[in-house]
Amino acid sequence: MITALDSNTALVLIDLQKGILGISGVKEVTHHSVLLVDAFRKANLPVVFVNVVPGDAFWLKSRKDMPSVAGAVTSVSDFADIIEDMKALPSDIFVTKRTWNAFYETALHDELQKRNITNIVLGGVSTSAGVEGTARAASELGYNISFAVDAMTDRNPEAHQNSLSLVFPRLGEQGTTADIIEKLPNNKL
Repeated sequence: MITALDSNTALVLIDLQKGILGISGVKEVTHHSVLLVDAFRKANLPVVFVNVVPGDAFWLKSRKDMPSVAGAVTSVSDFADIIEDMKALPSDIFVTKRTWNAFYETALHDELQKRNITNIVLGGVSTSAGVEGTARAASELGYNISFAVDAMTDRNPEAHQNSLSLVFPRLGEQGTTADIIEKLPNNKL
């Protein structure tokens, strides 16, 4: 349950990009994410789009048993492009990550700190990787975290459920898109 959102809250959407559209449930996630983006813009709060380009990540090079992700990424020319449904604007914040964690070796923390952000609302794909990895780092950095549970999904339903039931309750609050929109500061809806 979402009890409150800080007045300085940002929406952070993970990996809603063209190269990852094949995950089950992405259509519903996209719908709810669009609602969140619209509500955050109406409330004059920052929207962050995070994409992933893992091809040259160090962790992939250290694993001998990992299939080549670089080949898969380069085979889709627009792999990292944010999906059109999000209607990304130049005024939005864009972050490219190479690992599961959107804070690791990116400017995300600096961008949020410049705007005095204390609370982030997280959504995207996949729940157990990009969203959870980012949430863990956000917690370590002292952010209040709110999870938009109907604006995230995972390739693995059990992993998705594990994050929702065992990990996220230890890191923040969970609610639906409607719950989050209702609690938005400066809500003009």
